[in-house]
Amino acid sequence: MTAANSIGDSGLSRDERFDVVVIGAGQAGLAAAWHLAQRGLRYVVLEAADRLGCSWRGRWDSLRLFSPAQYDALPGMAFPAPADTYPGKEAVADFLRDYATRFNLPVQLSKRVTELSRIGDEFQVRTDDEVFRAQQVLVATGPFQSPFTPETGHGFDGSATQIHSAHYRNPQSLPPGPVLVVGAGNSGLQIAHELVATRQVDVSVGEKVPMLPQRLLGRDLFWWLTRLGFMRVNTATRLGQRLQARGEFVIGTNRRRLKQAGVRFRPRLVNAQGHTARFADDTSLEVPVVVWATGYRPDYSWIFIPGVTANGHVVHRRGVTDVPGLYFLGLSWQYTRGSALLGFVADDAAYLTERIAARAQATRQAEAGAAPEPTSGR
Repeated sequence: MTAANSIGDSGLSRDERFDVVVIGAGQAGLAAAWHLAQRGLRYVVLEAADRLGCSWRGRWDSLRLFSPAQYDALPGMAFPAPADTYPGKEAVADFLRDYATRFNLPVQLSKRVTELSRIGDEFQVRTDDEVFRAQQVLVATGPFQSPFTPETGHGFDGSATQIHSAHYRNPQSLPPGPVLVVGAGNSGLQIAHELVATRQVDVSVGEKVPMLPQRLLGRDLFWWLTRLGFMRVNTATRLGQRLQARGEFVIGTNRRRLKQAGVRFRPRLVNAQGHTARFADDTSLEVPVVVWATGYRPDYSWIFIPGVTANGHVVHRRGVTDVPGLYFLGLSWQYTRGSALLGFVADDAAYLTERIAARAQATRQAEAGAAPEPTSGR
């Protein structure tokens, strides 16, 4: 291990067993690392990329946060930007890098986890070149894992250029000509708005999602959401369950303004052939370029522990799985609307690290032959 692939220092030899291995050094993993450091646990954070913030740096150039800077803090450190400004992707990536450096968090870079297994009473976390052993594991790989393209798009052939929003960078990165954007969530509508300045853009809408203004009565939307308590409504409540069932909402984008700018809206894409797209209303469109803004799917194929997932999704209660010592952090609606958001993941991180610390203490006392002290909470 060299300075080039490590942020902080775990203070441990490679042969020593950790209290905790954290998988992923995005905002969730770093928030958890801060809390683990406060509790004095022996831990390491494994990051697949060769530098921090790569998941942000890899998004399109004009991407900006919906939440203003004052709502984008991590534990112990505010976001370094004026209030009511909206940080871009590079600023977010730099913030994560500077956060890990400031608190000397033991992040090891270029450590892509290829297998998580459980042998006896400990976990084994295998990377391309090393195996880490731990009593507990916190998976913080985030909700954006495998770009998803629906089967309806498989009919397009090589005459149509296709790109997922995960790989879109700017209008210049696409061939000239009209573009069909499939998907009308935040990403799809932002990309459509950027592209329509220089070309014809059609947006295929699978299902309409609620649209909320960025500012209301002189205040940012997140001011209202936090003051009214919506960011803390949790999945254990009827309101939280209803909000979760409604799915995501679009922030700051207005269909009327997009139409005024020249964007044409079309119904759901039902099939494609060659470079012809056909929609649910039996209309068709010749499309030389297609941008798939159709989201992501989780990928936990590297976890070889029974009972962790069902139908591709993690089985958990506020990030706590049925496998003793295994936790997840940063999932969408893990507990609240803010569970996967930069400035709000800290609550879940604090909750999980409290349980991790209690379990570590109980394990140490058991190994020392002493009866564990009672702990509060479940």
